[in-house]
Parts: sequence; C-alpha cells; structure tokens
Amino acid sequence: MTPPVDAPEAGAPAGLRIGDLTVGVPVVLAPMAGVTLPPFRQLCREAGEAALEPSARASSAVGTHAPAGLYVCEMITSRALVERTPETMRMITPDPTDPVRSVQLYGVDPVTVGRAVRILVEENWADHVDLNFGCPVPKVTRKGGGAALPWKADLFEEIVRTAVDSARDASRSRDHEVPVTIKMRIGIDDDHLTYLDAGRAAEDAGVAAVALHARTLEQHYSGNARWEAITRLKEAVTTVPVLGNGDLWSAEDAAEMMRQTGADGVVVGRGCQGRPWLFTDLVAGALGSDLRVRPGLREVAATLRRHAELMVDHFGDESRAMREMRKHVAWYFKGYPVGGDARRAFALVSTLAELDDLIGLLDLDAPYPGEGAEGQRGRAGGPKRAHLPDAWLDSRAIDEAWAEVLHQAELSVSGG
Repeated sequence: MTPPVDAPEAGAPAGLRIGDLTVGVPVVLAPMAGVTLPPFRQLCREAGEAALEPSARASSAVGTHAPAGLYVCEMITSRALVERTPETMRMITPDPTDPVRSVQLYGVDPVTVGRAVRILVEENWADHVDLNFGCPVPKVTRKGGGAALPWKADLFEEIVRTAVDSARDASRSRDHEVPVTIKMRIGIDDDHLTYLDAGRAAEDAGVAAVALHARTLEQHYSGNARWEAITRLKEAVTTVPVLGNGDLWSAEDAAEMMRQTGADGVVVGRGCQGRPWLFTDLVAGALGSDLRVRPGLREVAATLRRHAELMVDHFGDESRAMREMRKHVAWYFKGYPVGGDARRAFALVSTLAELDDLIGLLDLDAPYPGEGAEGQRGRAGGPKRAHLPDAWLDSRAIDEAWAEVLHQAELSVSGG
C-alpha cells in the first residue's frame, strides 16, 4: 500500500466551502445510477482518505467536515422518497463512517421535491442534498426531467428555490444548515443552451454550489467535454463554487481542468468505474503530491472481491449482490491480461465462491499494464436524439396543464 501524502505544498488548492460544509479536498464522486451504491462509495472514500495523513483523517466532525471529498449517493426519485419505498430507503441508508452524507434527488414537481428535501433533512438522512438536472436517460428526459428540465426556466427556478427553502427551514433542528447544490448539463443541444441562465437562477435561489457536466443532452457521453463552458459558467456565477465534470480520467486531468477553467473543484464519474483507487490519486494530486496508485492484478482482484463482499452485506442477498457486481467486471479488468473466456465467466458469476474460484485462475502476479488500464471507461457511444415531451422546446415557460403533466410524469419514473 502506498504511504500517506505529506502536508499540502505551498500553493496547493485550498479546501472547498459548500454552505456550512467544509470539503478539505475539492473532489466529488458523481452520483451514477446502479454504480455509486454504498459499497462503491465506501471504497472510493477509503481510497481518498488513504492519501491523507492520519491526523487529517481524524479531524473530521460528522456533518460538518469532509477531509477527502464528497461521495454522493446514486440518484433518488423524490416521489419514491416521499412514498418511502423500501428500495429507496435502502438506497439512502448511509455508511455510518461517512463524515458527510450526500444524497442526489431527481424530481419534476416542486411540491414533491420540497417534501423529499424535508424528509432528508428533518429525519437526518443527509448532510448535503444535490439536485439532478443532468441525467440524459430517455425515460427521464421524455418526462421533462433531468437534462431536459432547465429549458423550462420558471419550473427550474421554482424547484431549486423550493428545495433550498425547504432545506433551510428543516435545518432549524440541526447543528448546521444542510446545503443544496445542483448538477446540470450545458443544454439540450447547441441551439438550446441553458447553463448560464440556470447557473445564475440557481445562485439567486440560494444554492451552495453549481456543478456542470460540460456536454449537452444530445451529446450524451460522446465527443469531448467542452471545458470552455465551465470557464464561462465560472465567470457568470460569482458567489458560490462552480465544479467541473466531464473527461476526468486522471488526477492530471482534474488539475488541468481546474487550471484551464478556474473551477473550484471537480466532479468525477465514469473515470472511477472499476478503479476506486483513482480517488487516492485525485486527493493526492489536489494536495500537491505526485503519489499515484498503479495496482497489479492481485490488488485489482482483491478490490473486486472486497467490493462483492460489501455488496452482499448491503443487500443481504448474495444472488442479487452478485448480479449487481457483473457490470463492474469489465471496468476492473480494463487493460489487464484477463482473457475473453474468463471475462465472460466473471460476467455470469452468481456466488462469492464462484468469484473466488475465478480469481484463483488469474495470473495474479501480472503487473500494472500501463496506459491500457487508464483513460475512458464504459461506452461513450455517439450523439443521441434528445427524447423530450411533445412541443417541449416551443416555450421556456410552464402553464398549469404542463405542471399537472409533470406531476403525473414523476409517478412513472419513481420506482427507485
């Protein structure tokens, strides 16, 4: 295991203030559906903390200070939370060792979003609430949610303001005010950009930070992230932190984004899939250290095995846990000498015993493979047609009929 990072060098990036929260290192794990479950968040957080000196790890006060970044829960639908579906309550159940519990909410109805925020804050489920306005998945955007929603400027502002006011009011019973942040994309397509208007509106509504995935909805995950948009948003939003997201595959990418754009921090998503140890690199890099984790196959397999064990503990159902693990296999083994037959077998694994047997067949002495293990994770694909409600782009306003449609639409995507 690599040694802890020494104290930050002179000139290393300062910590990040998000409302009443102090984030010692300006690094955030992006919420990813089906990926950032509590076990994966724990692995990422532990990797980030491994880059800190013991004194820094011990200095956190629960709910007020996150020494090694924020690690955000996968997206929760506000309707499902208000209805307290069992799966949603499982999803928001935090790791008790996490110093700051971050939950991301999706919603298209201001009243429902406000009620969901109150539950999270009044019942002490979260220390930080993020609002999702960046999801590009068609089942969300065709209902007017996610990355489609900021086009309706009045609805966007009402949702954000309601969430902020609800968090502020519900925080009266807490020892700190729970901040609300947003994550969004730059727009629907090149002809319908929304990020500057949305950023200013969110700032006026009282959010504590704004994060931008520098792609349009139409881009999905294709092409290059347009970091110049982060620069422009930083120029437009001047009183709260602006965080950048998109094409962050290494600590060097994170440093370069912050240098180019002036962003106050970074949000890392796909880059950490199958390599939670990236957060050791990110935290170390932010503290001015050149420490980087370069694991051999033995270390990768051990992390995969621990991830699976944590998943079994989380679900209390080995079969379900192993099904959920299958998607992670290709990410973990990217670039490593694991043949096609072995990869297919791992992708069908159904028990921890099977996983152990398969790991035992690997050449665990294989070293870190270099560049083949780095870079883009997952499938970027190509641009995709934006799936939107009929006539969505005709106006930036919402009338009463549309408000009712959206209220009903939220019911149909709230199965979380």
